[in-house]
Amino acid sequence: MSEFELSATPPKSVRTRGSQRSIIRELLKLASKPDVISFAGGLPSPKSFPVEAIEKATDWVLEHHGAQALQYSSTEGEPALRKAIAERETELSAPVEADNIQIVSGSQQALDLIGSAYVDEGSVIAVENPTYLGALSAFKLQRPTFLTIPTDEYGLNPDKIGPEFRGIRFAYVIPTFQNPTGITLSEERRKKLAEKAREYDFWIIEDNPYGELWYDHQPPKPIRCYAPERTLTLGTFSKVLSPGFRLGYVVGPKTALDPLIVLKQAVDLHTSTFTQLISARCLDTGLMNAHMPAVRELYKTQCSCMLEALEKYFPQGTSWTKPDGGMFIWVTLPEYINTDEMMKEALDRKVAYVPGSAFYANEPELNKMRLSFVTVPPEKIDAGIKILAQLVKERIDAREAK
Repeated sequence: MSEFELSATPPKSVRTRGSQRSIIRELLKLASKPDVISFAGGLPSPKSFPVEAIEKATDWVLEHHGAQALQYSSTEGEPALRKAIAERETELSAPVEADNIQIVSGSQQALDLIGSAYVDEGSVIAVENPTYLGALSAFKLQRPTFLTIPTDEYGLNPDKIGPEFRGIRFAYVIPTFQNPTGITLSEERRKKLAEKAREYDFWIIEDNPYGELWYDHQPPKPIRCYAPERTLTLGTFSKVLSPGFRLGYVVGPKTALDPLIVLKQAVDLHTSTFTQLISARCLDTGLMNAHMPAVRELYKTQCSCMLEALEKYFPQGTSWTKPDGGMFIWVTLPEYINTDEMMKEALDRKVAYVPGSAFYANEPELNKMRLSFVTVPPEKIDAGIKILAQLVKERIDAREAK
């Protein structure tokens, strides 16, 4: 036995004691095995990585700004990258200045910083039902009270937001190709949500990691276009350039970004200078406009393949979303089927997914599952969906036999 195994554990903080290891996370470790067909991970396809373009940008940065790239940077982020992001955000949606952009080490850090900056124990924050499990993990560290936003087949329903939302800290939403459902909020609902935020005096945290992953038509403009004075919009390079860069950003009023700067300085000083300058070069040379069409076509093909397999194999009594972009399909099974329990058997048959229970802040719905299609070859998508369909059929048959 080593000396490390004999060592005692330091006293844990209240925040750490309140966090628990996730059964989902433990199951997904098994899903990473090479012989498993995994619809579980929210990873972008490696085929979408512009390796040669990044190599050229890296060489250019080292040749022209080598010393700067290897040096410390400012907490707010490299001016060249903030300027490039501001120009692209302006091109895609509405004008924004570089001063209204804070660079972070992936959008997960943005969620953590926002939770630390704006949430106290017991603070009320609103989330969609269901919502992104990574956001729940980040916010739960602050021990808030969650208020769920009513949803339907078209996403969150702002008409259902009433006086109980007055003065909450914020509403966290993913309006475009939502994780986990893949649903995109209409322009009308985005405008109504902005109106509700003003009426009941709360902020909107708009997470937009998938906005550029549309298939045939660009999605509506971000919510920040309708309530810029009370919206923080999160963006990331993980889904469109490189998740390994760990590079994201927050767009919003400078006064709302200032607390994030203070906290980030204490956490990691700044995001990698090197990856910031490489990304800035990629944006400046027009890589995104040249690169994204192929990524969209790849994801559209993968999504169509999974939708066709679901239609072909899944039994009556099941349903699923049909996204116009993004990376996920949300499947609903009969209420008596527990996808937490079913996943163990799915893994035995070498297929993985994420049970729906992971995506709920309060009362989980156990008959849902999230399927990701972007990293699985078409022939394996078909094979994996066929296996899942058989598992569902077995449970339906067993129920009907009683």
